[in-house]
Amino acid sequence: MKKDIPELYGSLVFHDRVMRNKLPRDVYRALQKTIETGSHLELDVANAVAVAMKEWAVEHGATHFTHWFQPMTGITAEKHDSFIHPLGNGEVIMDFSGKELVKGEPDASSFPSGGLRATFEARGYTAWDPTSPAFIKDGTLCIPTAFCSYSGEALDTKTPLLRSMEAVNREALRLLSLLGRTDVTRVFSTVGPEQEYFLVDREQFLARNDLRFCGRTLFGAPAPKGQEMDDHYFGVIRPRVSAFMKELDEELWKLGIPAKTKHNEVAPAQHELATVFTIANVAVDNNQLTMELMKRVAERHGLVCLLHEKPFAGINGSGKHNNWSLATDSGENLLEPGADPEKNLSFLLFFCAVIQAVDDYGDLLRLSVATAGNDHRLGGNEAPPAIVSMFIGEDLAGVLTRIEEGREPQAGETVTMTAGARVLPHFVKDTTDRNRTSPFAFTGNKFEFRMPGSALSAAEPNIVLNTAVADVLREFAGRLEPYHENGFAEAARELLRDVIRRHRRIIFNGNGYAEEWVKEAHRRGLSDLSDCAKSFPRILEEKNSSLFLRHGVYTRKELLARHEIREETYAGTLRIEARTMISMMRKTFLPCLRAAIRELSETEREGAPLLSDSAAETLRTQLEDLGSAYEAIWKKTERLAACEEEADAMETGPEKIAFYHDTVLCAMEDLRRDVDRAEPLIPASLLTYPTYDQLLFSV
Repeated sequence: MKKDIPELYGSLVFHDRVMRNKLPRDVYRALQKTIETGSHLELDVANAVAVAMKEWAVEHGATHFTHWFQPMTGITAEKHDSFIHPLGNGEVIMDFSGKELVKGEPDASSFPSGGLRATFEARGYTAWDPTSPAFIKDGTLCIPTAFCSYSGEALDTKTPLLRSMEAVNREALRLLSLLGRTDVTRVFSTVGPEQEYFLVDREQFLARNDLRFCGRTLFGAPAPKGQEMDDHYFGVIRPRVSAFMKELDEELWKLGIPAKTKHNEVAPAQHELATVFTIANVAVDNNQLTMELMKRVAERHGLVCLLHEKPFAGINGSGKHNNWSLATDSGENLLEPGADPEKNLSFLLFFCAVIQAVDDYGDLLRLSVATAGNDHRLGGNEAPPAIVSMFIGEDLAGVLTRIEEGREPQAGETVTMTAGARVLPHFVKDTTDRNRTSPFAFTGNKFEFRMPGSALSAAEPNIVLNTAVADVLREFAGRLEPYHENGFAEAARELLRDVIRRHRRIIFNGNGYAEEWVKEAHRRGLSDLSDCAKSFPRILEEKNSSLFLRHGVYTRKELLARHEIREETYAGTLRIEARTMISMMRKTFLPCLRAAIRELSETEREGAPLLSDSAAETLRTQLEDLGSAYEAIWKKTERLAACEEEADAMETGPEKIAFYHDTVLCAMEDLRRDVDRAEPLIPASLLTYPTYDQLLFSV
């Protein structure tokens, strides 16, 4: 049966149209005021909303509700409670109160807290986020919430994201008022994430413990074909994948998630889904749901969705491109250059504010995407380098140069493209090219931050972006306020000249993969934080910690807690990977190699009388090679085991992180090189696990 997409879209969401129909007019207006201005919501209003929300949910088959939140695990959490309320006579009614809507009480000590909660200090709270609509999932009403401890510290990613959005709103309004824009009452950061992922056969996934426990292959020889032919990118989508994508779209649309674009990515078995822009906290909620649904829908098609940043060596990994901009409550994009950007003072101020923010806090942006998985991806000539720089295109670079030099503005120019054949239509050329090697690229009316890894919560980079830009807007407003009534335009131009002079170093329009750029970036004084061990300590620097404290995005205790959680997560990830690799060597790979040695030994022994001397010598050489490989792999496995045991005994801290990175990870990579060389020597009939050939080309 053909589905009516407009009717399907948002059918499981308690969105504005549903609220208008279900709520009394005064309650609806009070709730809208809270959503639009952040004003306090009274309990009587919450009670009315709860009744309407419960009735709507029950109509759609829901029996339970949950406070859906995002602890510092990178995934979501939920505790389900039924709507039933016993009457005492053996009967029940379906009930839901404003108190239950507004507040929940999960166990705060069982989630990562970085020392903010001890095991015996269990109480925590979830608080309703009315700006992100409730939805129904698996017969449960899901209420997006923030999560905090009994003493009020944020234990999630949503709370600091909402705080950062308030900061950028406050400072953007301050600057807009100086520009005479008193019609604007609210400014939102908007986000449109692009989600890359791999699909593999579920049975093959289950046959590899590294994929099951780590999300990536810890060894594996390359397949004969990789991505050399450039034939997978935007290629015809295979039927099994197409069926998965079709169902995924429908499931996302039901939840009001604006899934827009889907296609094959560069690597074999790799794909991408992109959504339309929306307000940052809703976009983050949507992306968390998208990742969850990708995995669940994949299972229904006999597939597994891999969100690890680097599931397979030798081919591209997966990112989550974060398209970020600022929009007003009237729908205006503050990063839209317009037809004549050089004369668009509002655009230039906000544009240059982002330039300064990225230069001042590039190390924080790098830190926001620092994970063990992303370390395998960044800087690998497939993803942006680990050095943060900005691409703005030659046209806007020229605009900034003329402003810096005090030259007269040039009129904007529209260029029409012709494709060389009269039958083909003409179209307007964009003002900037695209640069896929740039970590932070301006793409017409937004910035695309390409460094986040595919498994990362989109909250992390947007917290940094919002706060850093808010800080620069605060500085801009402070410098321009004395000129509000006289000489504002010239003061603004002088501010722009100063910003361009001081921060031009962050702008790079060339090839970010080139070795020459690394040398040039060092000459410019840009941070080169190539891995987590170098990135993590940056949060403790006064410049960075004071940024978050100044805008109330984090308290000092919350910052220290997040630093500790990053270290614990990194060490835990490497610990699991090392132990999985050791186990697979002892229980899977070395037995396969022994079987190959035994088979070849029997062939050599039984066939020697029938073979020529040279053929017999070849067999003996092959046997020696396999024996040498076995000995080397066994020794390196035991060395890795000793290193992991030493690391595990260390206290969590910078020394432990450095040891895992410099010693344990290096031992894993050294072992992998020998295993990957030996694997092609083993007959396929003796391998008890799927190889890259099967994993990448069987779907």
